[in-house]
Amino acid sequence: MNFKSWAPLGAIALAIASMTSAHAADKSVAVTAIVEHPALDAVRDGVQAALKDAGFEAGKNLKWQYQSAQGNTGTAAQIARKFVGDKPDAIVAIATPSAQAVVASTKTVPVVFSAVTDPVAAKLVASWEPSKTNVTGVSDLLALDKQMDLVKQVVPGAKRIGMVYNPGEANSVVVVKELQKLLPSLGMTLVEAAAPRSVDVGSAARSLIGKVDVIYTNTDNNVVSAYESLVKVGQDAKIPLVASDTDSVKRGAVAAYGINYRDLGEQTGRMVARILKGEAAGSIKPEVSTKMELFVNPGAAEKQGVKLSDALIKSAAQVVQ
Repeated sequence: MNFKSWAPLGAIALAIASMTSAHAADKSVAVTAIVEHPALDAVRDGVQAALKDAGFEAGKNLKWQYQSAQGNTGTAAQIARKFVGDKPDAIVAIATPSAQAVVASTKTVPVVFSAVTDPVAAKLVASWEPSKTNVTGVSDLLALDKQMDLVKQVVPGAKRIGMVYNPGEANSVVVVKELQKLLPSLGMTLVEAAAPRSVDVGSAARSLIGKVDVIYTNTDNNVVSAYESLVKVGQDAKIPLVASDTDSVKRGAVAAYGINYRDLGEQTGRMVARILKGEAAGSIKPEVSTKMELFVNPGAAEKQGVKLSDALIKSAAQVVQ
């Protein structure tokens, strides 16, 4: 046998093995959100940044794809089915409707939800313990008593709390039910206004004029995606807006004691990296974001008929000008 004649073949075999090994090291992550708005966009960007920090960089050793459902639950279901068919190493589903669509579409592809207020109520997981399924994630659940403390600091005499929300969004329904239980003990009442679509947000807010002392906004995706229409009502009718996400303060809310959604995304991304490195999604306990920040907007407060105390402004992590 002429061993020299085998040398080129051996070299080719080694090259193929090397290429196969490099290809095997590549990972794929598919990301979807129910709609594009600053908070959810910050989650997406945070996920990508955390993956890069963990050694998974898009365009190098990570295939990254992102699609927004543009606020349409039917589109969310289509995206979910498409992503499941792609068989990525993990799907990141941002916000409750997208997470529900993805979880309904697969029992095998690892799913990591993010910006979901109550994943148990949304039936994504059975409890806050490791699911032993293909699902885990990070919640943006807030302590509503602290949210109402902020409302009192912004509007000390507030009794009637208005809330515009989409009754078809599970995370918003959870917040409404919790507020209905909490507010009477604080001497307050909840006044609801339904906005099933983002185009309904302005008219729903106008229906609260004369009926409320303040409007509180949770992270309802319809509301946040159309926040400017809410701000216009707040300014025209001198009704202060208190938000639960800090990004909305930059868009015209008076104040928010809420989650930094970029940080939430990075927390989610670190969880995805664990899965890419071999951990099973079902063995990872769902988490809650614990990093809270106070943002205030004195200019918006003035336009909406209130003046923020010096103490509140001084205690803020960021004063939006």
